[in-house]
Amino acid sequence: MPNSVYKIIELIGSSPVSWEQAAQNAISMASKSLRDLRIAEVSKMDIHITEGEIECYRVKLKVSFKYEN
Repeated sequence: MPNSVYKIIELIGSSPVSWEQAAQNAISMASKSLRDLRIAEVSKMDIHITEGEIECYRVKLKVSFKYEN
């Protein structure tokens, strides 16, 4: 990895099932347009509630990928 450069972006994934699925949804979508994803760090998790019921789980991720010219 000498002289490698990585870019970090933030993504928010959501799922009606779980935080894990919310993270997977974000990574799956990002991998369709970004190559060489490396690390994902969860920076925030929250739940959207409607009328006392969980509507969806949300995860904010910092995702890194290798920067290429």
